[in-house]
Amino acid sequence: MRPFRFSVQAFEATSGAEWLTTARRAEDLGYSTLFTTDHYFGPGEIATESGHRPVDVAPLCAMTAAAMATTTLRVGCRVFCVDYHNPVVLAKELATIDLLTDGRLEVGLGAGWVAAEYEGLGIALDRPGVRIERLKETVGLMRQQWSGEPMDVRGTHVRASGFAGRPLPVQQPSPPVLIGGGAPKVLGAAGELADIVSINFNNAAGKLGANSVASSNEDATAEKVGWIRAGAGDRFDDIELEIAAYFIAIGDDSGSALEAMAQRFGVPPVELAAHPHALIGSVDAVCEQLQARREKFGVSYVNVAQRSMEAFAPVVARLAGT
Repeated sequence: MRPFRFSVQAFEATSGAEWLTTARRAEDLGYSTLFTTDHYFGPGEIATESGHRPVDVAPLCAMTAAAMATTTLRVGCRVFCVDYHNPVVLAKELATIDLLTDGRLEVGLGAGWVAAEYEGLGIALDRPGVRIERLKETVGLMRQQWSGEPMDVRGTHVRASGFAGRPLPVQQPSPPVLIGGGAPKVLGAAGELADIVSINFNNAAGKLGANSVASSNEDATAEKVGWIRAGAGDRFDDIELEIAAYFIAIGDDSGSALEAMAQRFGVPPVELAAHPHALIGSVDAVCEQLQARREKFGVSYVNVAQRSMEAFAPVVARLAGT
């Protein structure tokens, strides 16, 4: 059974000092990783339509700054949308971060899902099967580029040739690759290719809402683990399973917080309290929930939002590394 790791996903920074403080505080509190996110919209129609909060910082710059301000904290993006980046350029940027941090990079990659953002950025949103094939080809290209061998990639969606990749990442044969999703094809691909698989909502609708929550209850999560296992085959035990705790309330006021969150998403409170993406209750109760879910689903890597970093810290202190 894998020991617990915990990460923070950070969206907000109104100044450089605030961002660096967040990174240092995450490290001090025992979090393993600080993740940024690969979205480019501020307040406006995209945020309203998608249900996704606006994002302040661009990922590569923010990851580098956080790593330079810390000594042990791992950094990554949860996750880079492969449709937003040239894969050769992104692979070189990521290898450079791994080099400069002496191997503290985690590479999160995804097939994309925020329909309103695609439209707002002027990027074509292909059907899911095409996006997933592009994701798979991108992973293969990046791993070849990180090997330092001559590039000769001639896929349907990505191509590169005529050079050898530089720099070489410190982590060999490659930095750990995280792929996330909530539908059969992408989780099967994640099982096939990833070192870390993030179990997420099924966001096929292109926006967050009650359907996202309903797509990730206990039965659905068990089914998702089955899709990962089918894709992974014999390598399933080598994969680290990750999940985000989107609904967090720790301590005496957790009951009223649960009621408010349940009302917002149109889910009965008792159902939300047991939801695999919820951690609600006392520190003792939350620790017991996490241990039970690790036993049931195999999930040992837990991501929390920046706004919950301090409140969740006692759980991290109790469980990290155990």
